[in-house]
Amino acid sequence: MRFGFTLSGLIVGMALSGSCRAAQTGAQATGVQVTTDEAQKRVDITIDGAPFTSYVWPDTLTKPVLFPLIASDGTTVTRGYPLAPRPGERTDHPHHAGMWLNYGNVNGFDFWNNSNAIPADRKPKMGSVVQEKVLSTRSGGRSGELDTESEWVTGAGEAILDDTTRYVFSAMGNARVIDQITTLHAMDKAVFNDDKEGLLGIRVASWLESPTEKGGTFTDASGKATQVSATGSVGASGVYLTSEGKRGDAAWGTRGRWCTLTGTTGGKSYVIAILDHPGNPGYPTYWHARGYGLFAANPLGRHIFDPKAPPFDFTLEKGQAATFRYRVILYTHAVTPEEMNRQAAAFAKEYR
Repeated sequence: MRFGFTLSGLIVGMALSGSCRAAQTGAQATGVQVTTDEAQKRVDITIDGAPFTSYVWPDTLTKPVLFPLIASDGTTVTRGYPLAPRPGERTDHPHHAGMWLNYGNVNGFDFWNNSNAIPADRKPKMGSVVQEKVLSTRSGGRSGELDTESEWVTGAGEAILDDTTRYVFSAMGNARVIDQITTLHAMDKAVFNDDKEGLLGIRVASWLESPTEKGGTFTDASGKATQVSATGSVGASGVYLTSEGKRGDAAWGTRGRWCTLTGTTGGKSYVIAILDHPGNPGYPTYWHARGYGLFAANPLGRHIFDPKAPPFDFTLEKGQAATFRYRVILYTHAVTPEEMNRQAAAFAKEYR
């Protein structure tokens, strides 16, 4: 039994279907279930019968994404817009949907900022990550896996990168964990020009935005400006913290092996943590962490964050490949830096 994919009712549909699945399958609903529905362009992931996330590639997006991200107690930690808008949410940056991986300048093409809102005259300089196939899925008692293949296609119609990604979904007590291991194979020479728009991104729920966010104009690599309202979101309580002790607004553009975003809703604390891996290019990553709700790890920018540093301009020659490994943890309670250091050390020993 699949989750309904009506965009405006996605989260409700997931919850109802997850409940029905649990009721009808009993013991089969335990553990991590990974269920594919190619016709609806989605793969649904549940843990012990409760919705966790879905891998979706609707025609309304220019990339596949995980959407939504749901904590173990049923609290959604990602913004609904543009797939399932909620009242009172910000509606800036329509390319910020759920959790995704792409980049703002590869061979001069912008994969990060592309969306259906891009005017026709700008489309030739944009890029799309095109879902090709679900390679395999595995459900299990302790974890589930999803392997996918996509192509990064320029606005000129040229496929320049083959993207194979493995997602590993698991539970760690009351925490929910996503490991994403993405390998990019260069089908032609690919230069990731030093840019702030990348690489692994999450657009968080409004209550995880910073209460100090002042809004303003944010410019992408091509000079296109996006206005973010200075009006704060109701209940905004989010605070970033990096492994190097950078807190709040000071986290942006700094490096670290992990970063957390902690916020409160309904009187309860929640944390989204992103862990970098020492095997990744550009480790430790820079944090493209914005108060208006963008939480991103960007290891491929350098000069853009530190003007004293030379541009990184990470390059893959034709036939070369690079692998990026990230762990995302959703906690239903506050966590200490000591706990995050332990988690980062454990992650560093995996996926060598």
